[in-house]
Amino acid sequence: MGASLNRPHERGWRHMERNLFDRMAQEGFERVVALQDRGSGLRGFIVLHDTSAGPAFGGVRRRTYRDEAEALADCMRLARSMTWKCAMLGLPAGGGKTCLMDSAAVEWERAYEALGRAVEEQGGSYYTGPDIGTGERELGWIARKTERVTRPGEDGPLELAESTAEGVFQGMREALRFLDGEEDWPARRVVVQGLGEVGGRVARKLREAGARVVASEVREERALELARELELELVNPRAEFDEPCDIFAPCALGGILHDITLARLRCRVIAGAANNVLARLDSGDHLHERGILYVPDILVSSGALLRGAVFHLEGTRLPVEVIGKRIGQAVREVLEVAGEVGDAPVRVAMREAERRVRARWEE
Repeated sequence: MGASLNRPHERGWRHMERNLFDRMAQEGFERVVALQDRGSGLRGFIVLHDTSAGPAFGGVRRRTYRDEAEALADCMRLARSMTWKCAMLGLPAGGGKTCLMDSAAVEWERAYEALGRAVEEQGGSYYTGPDIGTGERELGWIARKTERVTRPGEDGPLELAESTAEGVFQGMREALRFLDGEEDWPARRVVVQGLGEVGGRVARKLREAGARVVASEVREERALELARELELELVNPRAEFDEPCDIFAPCALGGILHDITLARLRCRVIAGAANNVLARLDSGDHLHERGILYVPDILVSSGALLRGAVFHLEGTRLPVEVIGKRIGQAVREVLEVAGEVGDAPVRVAMREAERRVRARWEE
């Protein structure tokens, strides 16, 4: 009976292995590291997509996954996105990512120390940092075993969440200028999905600019706290898609824009901090056909990457204004080309990112 029960799992794993090598070859992935630490119970993956121009950068995402196949797919998707971000920002670096399978059975302090050892074993080809489920405490545990970790604050590149929020805000500004020739924030209604470290800062920037902000957040206490402080209008999570607005700002998890949610959107612009917002690339085409301007996430959500990478590569702490200006310029250039050729901005950005990456590979 034991052998019989194991065979489906073995067949599934072998099938995933075959698909893995095919995908790595087709999409240019360099390295996949499976993490399994007996002492802590750690399970997850480190994926390096591209180090042809310099080390790979990408944070540690810790969340609940159905199985290891889903965790690996997420890790590969995010690592490749980081390569595109580096290419579009002209950084001499590439993309990587760590995805950890969350579980109450894991002893997380020891697990993050084990991860730090694994990062160190990459020999300087990978720098990691914060992401969903990994904050200052966890980064400190990683730092016990490696220096190749970005820790926000005075001893590091300064705050990362404010960098991402600034990039999102500047992307919104460029989108409104592209459509209307002006921002006119007091006349704007913006829906912010997710009030985490970045989403909360995006909401604050919008309110300071004079915009009306509608927000959703799964953590009720956090939602109520920010709603009182910033005078936000709250809606139930998953109801935000139905809100009429000028801008919809996804600032939580990716993959939220698919056939069902796309049909519910009542916005003119989509620009947010979440990575890989589109469930499929052709979702960007559907938005374009509907007249909804989707500002590519590989541009607007890259503020933390820019600040962290420049710090590690050059030892420079970029002011947040410089970060916003650089991202705003990148967004403006993509939107201008998209307008000229009549194509979806995400298609324009992806073609340019892939062109730049392939040029690296051919050098």
